[in-house]
Amino acid sequence: MIEQDQQVLEYVTKALVDHTESVKITRTIDERGVLLSLDVHAEDMGKIIGKMGNTAKAIRTILRVVGIKNGARVNLKINEPEGSTRGMTSTLTESQPAIAKTPSMKTVDEAMADLNLG
Repeated sequence: MIEQDQQVLEYVTKALVDHTESVKITRTIDERGVLLSLDVHAEDMGKIIGKMGNTAKAIRTILRVVGIKNGARVNLKINEPEGSTRGMTSTLTESQPAIAKTPSMKTVDEAMADLNLG
């Protein structure tokens, strides 16, 4: 039988991703509580994490609320999918100038001038 916390995670995850068939959730219990491990398709990773991790934080918050309701501590681990390029650094070649890889920073005054507000 699927527990309520696992059902909630599956529902939320499948609503966010494009590859619903790749969603896999593993539930384990130890002395620290319930651990839900989530595996998704590599292309859906950004949808689960969200900008600055906000989506993942929200999912974790929902799971903690479900856990409190059921008297358990629930944690979420999002597993890195195979073939992921996150964290890998690319090397520059002579045909790729360094400026193409490094965004230029503007001062506040330059950015305001670009907006043509004044």
